Amino acid sequence: MTMDRIPQAPQQPPPDRTSPSEQQFDSTPTDTNSPAEPPRSSDEPTVFSSGYLIFRRRGTLQFLLMKHAERWDLPKGHLDPGETKQQAALRELKEETGLDPNQLWTDPAFAYSHRYWVARRSSPGTQSLKELTIYLGFLQYDGDIQCTEHLGYQWWNWNPPHAIQSQTIDPLLQSIAAYLPNAPETRAILGLA
Repeated sequence: MTMDRIPQAPQQPPPDRTSPSEQQFDSTPTDTNSPAEPPRSSDEPTVFSSGYLIFRRRGTLQFLLMKHAERWDLPKGHLDPGETKQQAALRELKEETGLDPNQLWTDPAFAYSHRYWVARRSSPGTQSLKELTIYLGFLQYDGDIQCTEHLGYQWWNWNPPHAIQSQTIDPLLQSIAAYLPNAPETRAILGLA
């Protein structure tokens, strides 16, 4: 089953706190005026989205990815007006998986940030800088996944390194693998202590 996503205009979110462990990855090419590249709108992000990487323990530690027609992805989406990044991430999690945010423990010190260029809907032929923020959560008790915007989902065993999707998923998983040895509370909650 697939459903069309309602297009949303890019929104400028209100200021949001950044945790000390936030990872920054800027995939901006150094030559932004290359004739092969579409014109770019700004060196600052104008499109914002956020989501979650959810873990659960079923004998082994597992994480959730959602299936698109051509790739695996996270439950995530654009910020609505007035939302913080974390509020949007929780809303998107509920909308795309049916999971109740009350089922979730969120790591208070982890936020992964990734910037990349996307085609502008409002100005064809140009690009906008998008900032994606992903939070780390642990499903405290099981719930049924209800796919509303994806073809399906899969729980993947946590066994780094992973090679799933090179633009976003793999760098996120590498960042989490580097973070966990120095995060005793998170390791304990995930059952890795």
